[in-house]
Amino acid sequence: MAQGIEAQARQVFKNIGAILSEAGLGMGNIVKTTVYLKSMADFQTVNGIYAEYINGEILPARCAMQVGALPEDSLIEVECIAVK
Repeated sequence: MAQGIEAQARQVFKNIGAILSEAGLGMGNIVKTTVYLKSMADFQTVNGIYAEYINGEILPARCAMQVGALPEDSLIEVECIAVK
């Protein structure tokens, strides 16, 4: 995966949006996210992109952490829990 952190982060959140949409849900249904980063140096960039996609009065709980490696040399992976 050759894209930089901005492109990868935007794709991750687009993918999450598509999955939620298929289930009849939206980003507002997310109650918890875990953001895995290859480098914490990318946190500010990801945080800004995160806020573009996940916003509102009540935000989900969130955890962000650096990990040693991600599948396919990804720079970011996001896990989320949504409720209907």
